Amino acid sequence: MQLKIVLDSFRAEFLNKVPADIAAAMEQATTQLAEDYAAKSLLKVGDRAPDFELPNAFGKKIKLSDRLQQGAVILTFYRGEWCPYCNLELRTYQQILPQIKALGASLIAISPQTPDRSLSTIEKNQLSFDVLSDRGSLVAEAYRIAYQLPDALKRIYTQFSHALPDMNGTDDWQLPIPATFAISSNGKILLAHVDVDYRSRLEPEKVLESITLLNVKDCLEISTHGNSDR
Repeated sequence: MQLKIVLDSFRAEFLNKVPADIAAAMEQATTQLAEDYAAKSLLKVGDRAPDFELPNAFGKKIKLSDRLQQGAVILTFYRGEWCPYCNLELRTYQQILPQIKALGASLIAISPQTPDRSLSTIEKNQLSFDVLSDRGSLVAEAYRIAYQLPDALKRIYTQFSHALPDMNGTDDWQLPIPATFAISSNGKILLAHVDVDYRSRLEPEKVLESITLLNVKDCLEISTHGNSDR
């Protein structure tokens, strides 16, 4: 089943339960964020992916450049374990993880939550890939997707028991825009998907397609170089 169908189904259920004024405020915040980001320069295909080193759920430091030495990396930013859309997305990635590995790539998920919260995310969704903690959203800022939650949403999130400063171990209400990047082993971005609408996510199959195309390209380059040596 496509991820979009699953997300849309949850959204319909949510709208049936939440008060209309809260739904309207959340919709307005999404619209405003889209307007704010319309003129911003985001990372694109061909750009070099910013390197980083972050702790995983068990405190081990994971460095992007080290992981890239082993092959391509799928990097996905999510908001937190409290976000049902994020959990649905992460579960879908877990389902295709064997295919990602078969293509010689690895998967990394990043959120601004503390390592303990990352561990909770892993256990809750039965994940077997690295979930990293970007405290202070410094890596999200480097990837140009960090933003501050507006006051109207702060009140709503608090009402829903989603006090981000407590969950993220910071004093602010900063979040990453959900985003997914496919990064080749040379550090270049070969797929970039950033959507200010947190209810919309990239279909994981698109990620598989990008890695498959990269492998085909690499094979062609090796073949071409081999022929030129003859």
